[in-house]
Amino acid sequence: MKVVFAGTPAPAVPSLRALLDSPRHDVLAVVTRPPARAGRGRKPNESPVAAVAAEAGVPVLAPGRPSESEFIERLAELAPECCPVVAYGALIPPPVLAIPTHGWVNLHFSLLPAWRGAAPVQHAVLHGDDVTGASTFLLEEGLDTGPVFGVLTETIGPEDTAGELLDRLAVSGAGLLLATLDGIEDGSLVAVPQRGDGVSFAPKVTVDDAHIDWTQPGRHVERLVRACTPQPGAWTTFRGERLKLGPMRVHGSNDLAPGEIRADRSFVAVGTGSIAVELGEVQPSGKRPMPAADWARGARIADGERFG
Repeated sequence: MKVVFAGTPAPAVPSLRALLDSPRHDVLAVVTRPPARAGRGRKPNESPVAAVAAEAGVPVLAPGRPSESEFIERLAELAPECCPVVAYGALIPPPVLAIPTHGWVNLHFSLLPAWRGAAPVQHAVLHGDDVTGASTFLLEEGLDTGPVFGVLTETIGPEDTAGELLDRLAVSGAGLLLATLDGIEDGSLVAVPQRGDGVSFAPKVTVDDAHIDWTQPGRHVERLVRACTPQPGAWTTFRGERLKLGPMRVHGSNDLAPGEIRADRSFVAVGTGSIAVELGEVQPSGKRPMPAADWARGARIADGERFG
């Protein structure tokens, strides 16, 4: 089947590679977001998907908006039978949705209709879900509302960060996407409407969302940090400076006030709204991550000091 793949970040790369390696499908082009400026020099960096496509000699289309007439004309010229999409990062307008014969098939990293939206993996970790997964569905105008072709499940471990979980889902999801396209091509797969109950939403997790509120229960704080690892990174303030915190574990004691720090030679505990948590790695502004105990020795924590 002739396809045009749409995707941008690293989690979309396993799906693109699976399509490039498949003898059944011909990748005519790749659609991705324009190069983003990053680093001190603010130099434009192409997306991970664009880099893989260029390496494979596949044409790259990077419209500022998929509603641009030039892009629509180019996609129509390519005449794809299907457009598989993984984390593209922009809404596809109706005229573009109508171009491929079999529509746009989206790989979404949740068990739909749960966690519709931009950050399904982060919200699954944050809310303490035991199981998540991936779904392939037919893209339509609504937010992740289209009928579902297939699903797979993935257990969320008690220490999983959102990044680790997403890495696993990106690989297993690539297999699901390929199997979905195979089934569409041979007519053995039919999409089924999503059920009406169990709907939840997963908006983007912002830097402000990642600011730790130490009055929250300890298990919530611990899940928030894992949900924000690696991006956008959970953080707090100490002596007026921002401090990024890596995954931590529940400590068990409850004799510390919210945000109060207790440092020992081998660990650093912080009070919450319930039981305390034990810090893992700490990253002061402008420095590399370090074990919390090493940071505390250098900072010389005074009795009663608290995080903001």
